[in-house]
Amino acid sequence: MARFVVNGKPVQLDVEPGTPLLWVLREQVGLTGTKYGCGVAQCGACTVHIDGQAARSCAMPVSAVEGKRITTIEGLAQGGKLTKVQQAWLDHDVPQCGYCQAGMIMAVSALLQEKPKPTDADINAAVTNICRCGTFQQVREAIHAAAKA
Repeated sequence: MARFVVNGKPVQLDVEPGTPLLWVLREQVGLTGTKYGCGVAQCGACTVHIDGQAARSCAMPVSAVEGKRITTIEGLAQGGKLTKVQQAWLDHDVPQCGYCQAGMIMAVSALLQEKPKPTDADINAAVTNICRCGTFQQVREAIHAAAKA
């Protein structure tokens, strides 16, 4: 039995303890904004927050999140109002295909919680997500804009 909180709602599921959190979120909980990319915690498409920290959910067994708070991309905006990161993404035309963007936004949101005014070195260290469309320049611009907002 897995017990944790997703986007503020308690969840209790009968799943195998080794099941990756990504698949539990997508298939059992029904939150499909978190994407599968590589399956080995390298690309970042599956990034969620676990107790406020960015984590790659594809390689995280559900047993590791017992009693923890999970936030997915669906849980960021509150009351229909986008976060400053989500708004900066739109303002700076970051998404191309959009596949990696949920994970990228989650990584950036965690970074700005920890370092509200990140340097380029902070961004390089914290946001290691891969974007096959190559929107890294727009991502950096959007991060700096969100930090100023």
